[in-house]
Amino acid sequence: MVLLDQRYLPQREQDFICNSLDDAIVAIFEMVVRGAPAIGITAAYGIVLMARDLYGRHGDQWINEMEPGLRKLSDARPTAVNLDWAINEMRKLISRYKGGDPVPVLLEKARSIHQQDIEANKMMGENGAELIKEKVGVLTHCNAGALATGGYGTALGVIRSAYQAGLIEQVYADETRPWLQGARLTAWELVKDRIPVSLIADSAAAYLMNQGKVGWVIVGSDRIAANGDVANKIGTYSTAVNARYHGVKFMVVAPTSTIDMSLENGDQIPIETRNTDELLRFSDTPVAATGCHGWNPVFDVTPAELVDAIVTERGVVLQPDRDKMERLMTTN
Repeated sequence: MVLLDQRYLPQREQDFICNSLDDAIVAIFEMVVRGAPAIGITAAYGIVLMARDLYGRHGDQWINEMEPGLRKLSDARPTAVNLDWAINEMRKLISRYKGGDPVPVLLEKARSIHQQDIEANKMMGENGAELIKEKVGVLTHCNAGALATGGYGTALGVIRSAYQAGLIEQVYADETRPWLQGARLTAWELVKDRIPVSLIADSAAAYLMNQGKVGWVIVGSDRIAANGDVANKIGTYSTAVNARYHGVKFMVVAPTSTIDMSLENGDQIPIETRNTDELLRFSDTPVAATGCHGWNPVFDVTPAELVDAIVTERGVVLQPDRDKMERLMTTN
């Protein structure tokens, strides 16, 4: 499995080669690959690599050796529900194993998960673009583009579709501290697509809205609870609060695989925290006073009442609540 190593963008484009499940786990945990859909796709291919290895060593008994690896994979990034969704999709296929080399069947399934994500992204792009009724500037936070998905993107998929339709005149990208996904990844994608993009500091978002430069905030999600509460990259919550105060519409774009109907609300979403060195250092350079401590949650939860629209491949939920989310998830 060949991954574009996102840790080095935009300075250089370098591949990360995965030859085993452990390589895939490192790629997910160390953020070689990030973004909930892309994490799920990487997990599916990682399971193929594990099955290939175990079948080569144990023959038809490979299936008895899978579960520890699946649990380890699940623990790599706990907030992104697409990870467990992809693992369970592969696990269901594994449970029907009838003997012989499992790799072709599992690889076909992983490729199907990958392709379905691309198709869903394009459908979400069309669904979200239909909500934008006039030419506007938009603000996005973190990276929810092709790099975070199988291709095309969720939030950036809507931005791509709306720009092609002549509905977006300017994209503003939050830098998205501390990993700078907006600066390094979103800006990189949009520049490549020749979509006009301006980078802003996260703390400039409220003033940007105050100046009337933004009609929509468009973001992705790593997990959505049954009532429509949304977990996304840290800083999304404050952006939503600012948007509501300034009368700016707030759109969340995510595949239905990101919706976790087993969780009543956002309080039940596990929020990952990471090494505080991501805050206290910039690359290898200290940026905080020696002895200073840090707190580094990777995600926050935006309450459903601050969300104007949740856009999925199945359709759009306006002003989401439990009943509307249930109707969406029972739609064929």
